[in-house]
Amino acid sequence: MNDASTQHISVMLDRCIELLSPTILLNEKPVIVDCTLGLGGHTEALLEKFPTLTVIGIDRDQIALERAGARLARFGDRFKSAHAIFDQIGEVVAAQGISQVNGVLFDLGVSSIQLDEVERGFSYSQDAPLDMRMDRSRGITASEIVNTYAPGALVKILRTFGEEKFATRIVENIVKARAKAPLNSTQELATLVKESIPAATRRTGGNPAKRTFQALRIEANDELGAISRALPVALDLLTIGGRVVVLSFQSLEDRIVKEIFVERSTSKTPRNLPVELPEFAAKFALVSKSGETPTEEELARNPRSASVRLRAIEKVAA
Repeated sequence: MNDASTQHISVMLDRCIELLSPTILLNEKPVIVDCTLGLGGHTEALLEKFPTLTVIGIDRDQIALERAGARLARFGDRFKSAHAIFDQIGEVVAAQGISQVNGVLFDLGVSSIQLDEVERGFSYSQDAPLDMRMDRSRGITASEIVNTYAPGALVKILRTFGEEKFATRIVENIVKARAKAPLNSTQELATLVKESIPAATRRTGGNPAKRTFQALRIEANDELGAISRALPVALDLLTIGGRVVVLSFQSLEDRIVKEIFVERSTSKTPRNLPVELPEFAAKFALVSKSGETPTEEELARNPRSASVRLRAIEKVAA
């Protein structure tokens, strides 16, 4: 097993620290919640830079928590961890006896540890059981989804979460295959998807199974639902001057983040009034008007950052 600190490069690390620094420096004993702890790269950098900071790290993946815990043990009680889905942020923070935090970081999507460990079933390029659960102790597997969902529900998942144009054709072939024997293998599914897509279309856009695997992963882990539930709670936990920073890796995630941030940073004062009414004024302000993308230097160092979009918001009023 590789050491966690050497096998993982945290995405847009310097920019995340830069965005969280103002709220950390404003407070004597700041608290940041890392809602997607993973292997602990962002948390480690924050704890090293700010000696009075406490970080609460949340992750649904028990293996990630174990590895991050070993990596961050040297920080003692300045690091606290919780095995939870990040939409439980309110309960996790309350369990620490805290009512407000100074910042929250979300690094969305599948983590390096999940992609790199073949047996987890996230990869379409190597054979493994069709699992895809971020928390292997609970929840529905991708195999159960493929083998038990009604055809109409499968088509909707592939179209909505994978933006797959050939969803109907893929599902027709899934239904035929599962009638003979359950689909339990990543390679078996990847081959079926490839054969379902016209040859001319397969020549561009990378592995044709990518969109189907993304859709099944999102469904298995209720990823978009968790984001929609977690972000409003995270915003409500902030102190004045506190910030939420979100790294999204695909358009469906980013759209949810953008919509929630825009809604919270928009005044509710009726348009026909000549002045802003304090009770209707926005309590949040966007740190940047549009999503940020990685630098060329970062892309060269970490190709996995290619699809990332970063958004940040600050609480400006009680």
